[in-house]
Parts: sequence; C-alpha cells; structure tokens
Amino acid sequence: MYTGSGVIIIMKIKQEILVQPTGEMWKSIRVELKEDVNTKDRDLAAMREWLKKQPHLPDDWETGPLMTFLRGSSFSLEKCKRKLDMYFTMRAACPEFFANRDASKPDLQEIMMNKIEGPPLPGLTPNGRRVTICRGIHPNLDAQQITDTLKLALMIGDVRLTEEKEGVAGDIYVLDAAVLGPSLLAKLSATTIKKFMICVQEAYPIKLKEVHIINTSPIIERFVNFVKPFLKEKIRKRIFIHRDVQDLYAYVPREMLPLEYGGECGTIASLQDQWKQKLHEYREWFMRQESIKANEALRPGKPTNYDELFGIDGSFRQLAID
Repeated sequence: MYTGSGVIIIMKIKQEILVQPTGEMWKSIRVELKEDVNTKDRDLAAMREWLKKQPHLPDDWETGPLMTFLRGSSFSLEKCKRKLDMYFTMRAACPEFFANRDASKPDLQEIMMNKIEGPPLPGLTPNGRRVTICRGIHPNLDAQQITDTLKLALMIGDVRLTEEKEGVAGDIYVLDAAVLGPSLLAKLSATTIKKFMICVQEAYPIKLKEVHIINTSPIIERFVNFVKPFLKEKIRKRIFIHRDVQDLYAYVPREMLPLEYGGECGTIASLQDQWKQKLHEYREWFMRQESIKANEALRPGKPTNYDELFGIDGSFRQLAID
C-alpha cells in the first residue's frame, strides 16, 4: 500500500469509488490546476452569469460539473466557456452518445456484463492522476455495440464531473488489447470515432496525460495509426505501446492496479460491478440531462453546421482549443 502526500492511494474499494486527493497532494494539484481557493467561487459565479446570457445554452447547471469544467480549463474562463459550449453542442449533435442513457437497459447491461470492462480505478498515482483501465472480455461486438460502448464511456465521464469533488491532476488510460482482433476493428466507423474524439478532446474537461496500450499486436498498432490523425499532436505523443504489462509499472504504481495486472485494488470485475451500480444510481440524473443541450435555433450568429464539425466529407476538423 502506498501512502503519501496525505492521501491513502490504495484502500478497500467498497469504501470509496474514487479516492479524492488530500494533504500535500491536494495542495500540489491546486497549483497544477491554477485553482485559487479564494477566487474559485467568483469564477463559478462568472460562469453561471455567462450561461444565463447564452440563449442557446441552459440557464444554469449544477455546481459540481461546473467546477470540474473550471478545473479542466485551468480556471481560464474563456477556455471553460468554449468547452461548455462544445459539451452542450455535442449533446445535441450526437444522440447516439447522449440519448437513452439508461444503464439498466438490456443492451447497455449486455455490454457492461459480457463485452467490455472500463472502470476508473479508485486510487491516484503519486502525482495525483486518475487511471482508467479498458479491456474487452468478448472478441465480437457489432457496430451498435461499439457505439454503445463509447456512450457508456461518456456516461462514466459525466458521473466523474460530479464525483471528482476535489479535481485530479489529469487522466491516464490503459487499454488492454488482448481480445481485439480484425473482425472487431473492421466494424469501426470513422465518423463515429471522429465524433467520440471531438467529445474527448474538445467537449470534456479532461487533461489526458498518457495512453498506454498493453497486450498489443500488429493489428492493434494498425488501429492506433488509424486513430492518430483524429488526435491532437500533443496527445499523439502521449501514446505508449507495451509488449509486456510489467513495462506499465514504470508509469502506474503496480499496487494501485487490479489483481489481474499484478496490483492490489481488487479485481477488475469487482470495480466494473461498482461502476455499473454507480451508473444505475445516476439513472434519474441522466434522464433529466436529456433535454439539457444546445439549441442551435437560438444560437447567436451562425448555427453550428454538424457536417462541417464532423468532417462528413472525409476531412477531420482540428479545433484549436487546448
């Protein structure tokens, strides 16, 4: 068990789904996020006031998610405004991701129980980063199940908007490619991948620090090369491919990983089950959010052209937001 900087990194998973930073780690993260505890309420009020003045956006939103957007924007109000605008725009533009988000529905249950596991881990790395592990547990998904898997990933992202109460110093994703093969990759839609990448890079307050791909193969490396054009240059440089899971320990402390990867934080199945329950707890929240999205008919100036945004002509629009 690693204990340092005033926060217990590994703990019994039933006690807390996401361990929050405290002590010296908390102080260090405030510096990294440029968060001033004396002015953050003023910044939050400024964002609420801005929302009220945007006829195409909701008049108000919950405090937890708004604060997460501020932290993810390093408390730059202008960047936060762009992120929020894109977030609510994507809610309207991508019903395949943002409509019918009921984790109790059989189709989503099937994915969470029998197809894909992708839980964020409860602990934090010594420098305050959250780690999420994603792996397939069945080699075959149809095109709709792939889309629904991405929907579930964004649902977890939405839950974290509230549950990350103190903010973290960035995200690390570990992708276990052991069961992925040509039949699955052949079903990927370039348009769907583009939309998802816009969500991750432009619409969510994610500070993506590293992506680690383990149990890789030549076909997976081809897939990575397929996705790279949709990524910002700085993110492309943060992708690491490992032939051996032990190479991952240089980046993520071994003890904070699930048992399947040599760690001590329980099985990945138990973590998946915990997140499945959490998504069920948020069922009413997701239902309320269904109507909270951008209304392009009320947007000042020119409405967003979805075809241009998503590059339907085959090109991918690289947005300039950090």
